[in-house]
Amino acid sequence: MRHNIAGRKLNRKTSHRLSLLKNLSKSLIIHEQIETTLPKAKDLRPFVEKILTIGKTDTLAAKRKVYSYLGDKKLVEKVFKVLGKRYQKRNGGYVRILKSGYRFGDSAPKAIIELVERDVNVKGLEDKLREKNSKNETENSVSGNNVSNVEQKKTDSLALKKGKDQTTDEAVEKKSIKKD
Repeated sequence: MRHNIAGRKLNRKTSHRLSLLKNLSKSLIIHEQIETTLPKAKDLRPFVEKILTIGKTDTLAAKRKVYSYLGDKKLVEKVFKVLGKRYQKRNGGYVRILKSGYRFGDSAPKAIIELVERDVNVKGLEDKLREKNSKNETENSVSGNNVSNVEQKKTDSLALKKGKDQTTDEAVEKKSIKKD
């Protein structure tokens, strides 16, 4: 009999299921909104709410406990400094699950899981910053390539001059050889 057994197995072994929940919780804390399947979202809710409840108490032991779940110092800082302060007066219910239809390939029910009172600007912020940095790098490399192209043209022109000098010297040598 399955008395007092809660949660789903999600067709995974325990270690794989825990790593799945940890990775989903990391993504949810970073982006504050993610899309996944409905059963995964329902299993993720208590996992994340426990982390956020621990994040409301700013102690070393609490930080170590959250670090054991997330394994990333930046995320631990966000949980305690941003999310912990945001939900300080809220007694649970930090996560909202919205059904979002069915997946195209296998018709699995999808859901959007998001933090309540989330910051709308956070979702996709890393991607925007990465895109901006890559554009700056390409602009810098293009301007760097222009400088290197100018240098190459200078070296090519010097090589051509040297080549002309070499050919005229060879011609002079040939003429001198013929005269002798």
